[in-house]
Amino acid sequence: MSHLIPDAPFETMAQHQVMLMLIMAGAIYYLVKGADMLVDGSVGLAYRVGIPKVIVGATIISLGTTSPEAAVSVMAAWEGKAGLALGNAVGSIIADTGLIFGLGCCITVLPADRFVLKRQGWVKIATGVLLAGLCYLMFWLEGDVATISRWVGLLMLVLLGGYLAISVFWSRGHPLGDQVADGDDISELADISERSTVTMLGLIVMGLALVVLSSRFLIGSVTVLAQSWGVPQVVIAATLVAFGTSLPELVVGMTAIYRGHKEILVGNVIGADILNVLFVIGASAIAKPLPIIDQTANVPRIFLYLHLPTMLLMIGLFMCYILWATRQGRFKKWFGYPLLILYVVYVTVQYALEMGGSNVAAPS
Repeated sequence: MSHLIPDAPFETMAQHQVMLMLIMAGAIYYLVKGADMLVDGSVGLAYRVGIPKVIVGATIISLGTTSPEAAVSVMAAWEGKAGLALGNAVGSIIADTGLIFGLGCCITVLPADRFVLKRQGWVKIATGVLLAGLCYLMFWLEGDVATISRWVGLLMLVLLGGYLAISVFWSRGHPLGDQVADGDDISELADISERSTVTMLGLIVMGLALVVLSSRFLIGSVTVLAQSWGVPQVVIAATLVAFGTSLPELVVGMTAIYRGHKEILVGNVIGADILNVLFVIGASAIAKPLPIIDQTANVPRIFLYLHLPTMLLMIGLFMCYILWATRQGRFKKWFGYPLLILYVVYVTVQYALEMGGSNVAAPS
């Protein structure tokens, strides 16, 4: 989002910490408000149109929350920083699965929609494996100059169109008997029934805008505050910036759980991970071929040795969970702990490597 809203306005307020704290407080308020609007609009649209909430989460919400990442990645590619797109997409998949889905599992028993898990769930797994396979294949064929080419990006966008089309087809075949799920507030649904579809779409758009913009203002102000308090840049990069890219999905997911619409979290995680591959990487590769290895990095092959293996391991765990949940109708709470532990280990190792690289780069 720094490409869409520059860091400069935040940096000019580095000496005005009270103002930064006010911005931070306001961003948190509007972040929660936007998430509430997004969840209200999504539940209402699902109820009005007659499609399951989990499919709304896997399509409309995930398209909205990944669109800023796609825009940032495409802009970065045009500016000669194409290597950021791959790291952004894979890092988002790791955060979505490990942090958001893992935390959601630990907090509550998440429902498992068998119809969706047997379709969109396996598409999520297939797209992650496809991305990793392409990266390792191109590296094996071309070595350090390997790239994700434009034709591969075009193929991913074609697959994206196919995925969205078949999702509409699947939604029509979904059994609608569970449209009013256990725990749904009947009075809330009665209030929703009085609102139009256009109103629901308006809530979704406004909620997405508030969530995305508030996330940027929150991370921007917190980052400048951390810098003014002497926190090393490498620590900020490995924690705040990385966390900020997944903040919209995290807040929307936690709000959905709090409001009793757990299906939205599951759908958003599945849909966002599919779109991170087909949408974010596809659009970025069309703009400019994406290098698999960043030759300027101190640890140039970290993407192949850390990011992709972590993503594949999380996808493997998620696949095992799907196989269990499609039989039982729910995800067990303990499923979240291995994912959260793996995410913490991943962030810790990445932080250690960045610190090591920073120390190497520092003058003696």
